[in-house]
Amino acid sequence: MHVVALISGGKDSTYNMIECVRHGHEIVALANLHPKKDIDELDSYMYQSVGHEVIDLFAKAMELPLYRAEIKGDAQTTNKEYDQPVHGDEVEDLYELLSQIKEKHTIEAVSVGAIFSEYQNNRVANVCQRLNLQVLAYIWQRDQQELLNEMIDSNIEAILIKTAALGLQPKEHLGKTLVEIRPILFKLAEKYGINVCGEGGEFETLTLDCSLFKHQRIIL
Repeated sequence: MHVVALISGGKDSTYNMIECVRHGHEIVALANLHPKKDIDELDSYMYQSVGHEVIDLFAKAMELPLYRAEIKGDAQTTNKEYDQPVHGDEVEDLYELLSQIKEKHTIEAVSVGAIFSEYQNNRVANVCQRLNLQVLAYIWQRDQQELLNEMIDSNIEAILIKTAALGLQPKEHLGKTLVEIRPILFKLAEKYGINVCGEGGEFETLTLDCSLFKHQRIIL
């Protein structure tokens, strides 16, 4: 299938794209929602906005068209389910963006890097259902330690760009690669029960290189 990939620049959306390609699909376009001008990061359960400034480089490295839109709405409803469109909700920004992309490309599916967030997964599923698009979420509900190992084995080079968990210190751990931080994450999972893939907001990542990059790696 022809696929548009929702990307944040992080490891999860990157690895799900790799899995899409491995399963025989073709990524034809990239989509990203970003905060309003002069806002570096949003407090959103729906979108990762840390590192959004380098998304253009991500698209250049993959040599794919990138479609971006500003997040104008916010979380009008915080219910886990999202059955009907809600005016002013940030989910509708995604609907509008994918609608525009569908007008320009023959797309049949959307690559989504959600792991355990039912809040996020249900909202993307709602949007895709309304647009008659299939959701491709190959990392959904995977064992996180196994998944992190797979990401590293796939040669994704990603670094930590935000930390927000007990045991992770910005001065010490920001900039660390997945390979470098893996043993620390596994220890913290044993000690504190953190999610080693950061699904609970423990950390955010930025992909600098992966097998999908046709152009040079991202240099910060």
